[in-house]
Amino acid sequence: MQALTSQSDPVRVLFLENIHPVAVERMRSEGYVVETLGRALDEDELIAKLDGVHLLGIRSKTQVSAAALAAAPQLRAIGAFCIGTDQIDLRAAAESGIAVFNAPFSNTRSVVELAVAEIIALTRRLTEKNSGMHAGVWDKDATGSHEVRGRSIGIVGYGNIGTQLSVLAENLGLKVYFFDTADRLALGNASRCDTLDELLEKSDIVTLHVDGRPGNSGFFGEEQFARMRPSSIFLNLSRGFVIDHEALRKHLENGHLSGAAVDVFPKEPKAKGDEFTSALRGLPNVILTPHIGGSTEEAQSDIGSFVAEKLHKYVQEGSTTLSVNLPSLNLQQAADTHRIALLHHNVPGVLADVNSIFAGHKVNVEGQILATRGELGYLLSDIAIDYPAEILAQLANMATTVQLRVLS
Repeated sequence: MQALTSQSDPVRVLFLENIHPVAVERMRSEGYVVETLGRALDEDELIAKLDGVHLLGIRSKTQVSAAALAAAPQLRAIGAFCIGTDQIDLRAAAESGIAVFNAPFSNTRSVVELAVAEIIALTRRLTEKNSGMHAGVWDKDATGSHEVRGRSIGIVGYGNIGTQLSVLAENLGLKVYFFDTADRLALGNASRCDTLDELLEKSDIVTLHVDGRPGNSGFFGEEQFARMRPSSIFLNLSRGFVIDHEALRKHLENGHLSGAAVDVFPKEPKAKGDEFTSALRGLPNVILTPHIGGSTEEAQSDIGSFVAEKLHKYVQEGSTTLSVNLPSLNLQQAADTHRIALLHHNVPGVLADVNSIFAGHKVNVEGQILATRGELGYLLSDIAIDYPAEILAQLANMATTVQLRVLS
């Protein structure tokens, strides 16, 4: 259990991996002390840097382990300035009362536009034509070059990115198929496939947009590439560990696949300028990009604003709206009140116990909201401005209390 009073010293923020300046400016405008680093940190480096840090901001490369969280008792929240959160031990964070926020929508359009650009480039063999021209070879030939109109695309993973790609692809004249393990509503004239094999057999273009859950590791390999249609195109803009890169190279070299575009890799360099190695290097019909699907100025600015605001509202108001690991709630604070945030074990009777403590000290509750998620419950209570200090001691000493914070 952690009993925490309101923050008297400045809130210390650590932003890694080139978080957009708009997020830094937002935090500093609130009086927070912000330190920035332009690269990812390994576990030992992260543990050393987290000493005294209240808010951590990362992107996709920094791994936030249970050990790192255990070594950071002052850490209140983590902002993942990206879509994925599989680089963070969410369970350990929740058990430590550390809220985690991400940006599930902000870079969707940027990823989709990159996918569309790569589909057109590969279908028209632009990468090979471009390489030839730079080598001084004039190869004016239509062989193997096609329009995308009238062809078929198979979208594996029909979430925020997959659905928006579905709409744009249909507008380009593509026949859209999709496969998702969840029950998803088909948009426009898209057709759902009952199995991945069905999608592979129907699609001229296969593009992956799955999440980073452990079960997706290595799910697309030799068998799946072999099932793809001859001369089809493959894209992966999801997670690097979901595909077998050696198998992909084999099917590109033997001509079974006509091209591929890959933006994510099992092992990625920590910093700009570091050497990149991959089995896919050197192939003229492959587009390799350094995990830039969401790396547009528009997307990064939107992400910076969105996640920074979530972090600030959690520190100041206790709001957990769209948190990926804590119960999600938000409460407009009543005037002339103190706000107490209680994270607790999700068992019956906690609300009654809390209100009994308030009532025992004749303290009126002006506003209150409770939400639960799995093994945890989260309660915000706005109480009268004058209350005895014994209330906090009693709340902190409840057997169900995980973390207690006084926000105002």
